[in-house]
Amino acid sequence: MAALPDLNFTSLATPSQRPYDPQYDPLVAPDPGVGRAYAPTYWVASAGTPPDDDGPIMQDTDADVVIIGSGSTGISTALYLAQEHGIRALVLEANVSAWGCSSRSGGQGQNASGRLSRSQWIERWGLDVAKKLDTEIRTGFENFKQLTTGIDCEAFDGGHLYVAHRPEKLDYLRNETRLKRETFGYDTRMLSAEEVRRDYCDERETVGAMLEPEGVGIHPLKFTFGLIRKARALGAKVHPGSPVQGWTTLNGIHHLQTPGGTVRAKRVVVCTGGYTGQGLNPLVKNKLMPILSNSVVTRPLTDAELAATNFRSRTFLTDTRTLRFYYRLLEGNRLQLGSRSSVTGADAEDPAHLKLLTDAIARKFPPLTDIKIDYSWWGWVDVSHDMMPRITRPDPAQSVWYAVGYGGNGVSFSTWAGKRIAERVAGKDNGREVFNLPIYTTPLEYPNMFGLVRSENFAPFRRFGQRFLYKWYWLRDEKL
Repeated sequence: MAALPDLNFTSLATPSQRPYDPQYDPLVAPDPGVGRAYAPTYWVASAGTPPDDDGPIMQDTDADVVIIGSGSTGISTALYLAQEHGIRALVLEANVSAWGCSSRSGGQGQNASGRLSRSQWIERWGLDVAKKLDTEIRTGFENFKQLTTGIDCEAFDGGHLYVAHRPEKLDYLRNETRLKRETFGYDTRMLSAEEVRRDYCDERETVGAMLEPEGVGIHPLKFTFGLIRKARALGAKVHPGSPVQGWTTLNGIHHLQTPGGTVRAKRVVVCTGGYTGQGLNPLVKNKLMPILSNSVVTRPLTDAELAATNFRSRTFLTDTRTLRFYYRLLEGNRLQLGSRSSVTGADAEDPAHLKLLTDAIARKFPPLTDIKIDYSWWGWVDVSHDMMPRITRPDPAQSVWYAVGYGGNGVSFSTWAGKRIAERVAGKDNGREVFNLPIYTTPLEYPNMFGLVRSENFAPFRRFGQRFLYKWYWLRDEKL
């Protein structure tokens, strides 16, 4: 890649795989490709040998349940269908297993999902619903935490530091801390800048932080590889190199066209996250906004650099910018840092986006200014237009479900979404109160531009609005 002349990347691609496309963009590309190699991420280089799979679809095939997407949502759906409902699903993956978010994310497993905070849940739905939603998200986090104990994924159960990058952000964090303690019963607390620098790391921008004890950092690709092994051991089939390039439904049977044959399915679950193409199905067209997230991993820090930055924990951090930076020390003493940057795939290779991250390293950890970057990549985050995920059957007349829209907070909740969507596909959701929560009852929505009514007509203008908002967010976060 042009911005990385000295990139150190060990590819897992085989000669039969097609090259990785760094400019892929789900809003303009007809599909994610066929059998493309992984993005050049640190996770891919350090995950070890990928699990066995069942090869591309090579002939017309019949299946009871087909899952589209082999990331942590799709694979956990297959796992729970087999484990708890005796249903052996067939998973279709366009490229290689866990090619999308699960091999590119930040690996920060937070007690969250979607972009809204708990105070915003109360504003939108009221306290009663917010408390029930908190119970559901928290249960999902605990389930994820338990899964990490049974998979070798470098899990670090160290909580989460939400770092105020300006004094003006401290009141917001204090209010969130108070709300989580008094309303939701968490042991959340505020730390001074001195406590952060003494006990965690010498992050020079911080003026204070909120410490949430709930947070597990993982190696996301090792984690998903572990899920794949578990699901296949129970009879699930995983078919890479098999994108859905056409979808028709005849007499209630879905005909999913792949390059090697048509898969006929009674039920279909869409788990494609930020890689959901516009042509996949009308139920998801223009219902998600893919947002690019860029990430870097440095060379290993020396003992002198570790001392100079006072890293004492692998607890992960995010800051209070709207376009937040997320960062942590990995096993092997490498620093990982990421944020939002490019708006389109065509612009993703511009060196300015890499510079945004290296400048952030220099601000936050001055002793690491100009440190060598060994890995740089980007990936698409699935953001719903109302900032919350959906795990539902959007049209009762169709046997199609989806679990999408995590907004960058899917590392932990995706596996719980897989469990819940498996229950729904198996018909075990009728009459259960938990499925009255808004993330389970309503479908994805169309864009809402500048507070106007939601309409698909706004979809072509989303990126125009995104460019405007990015400039406004920067001004508000850094200057106002």
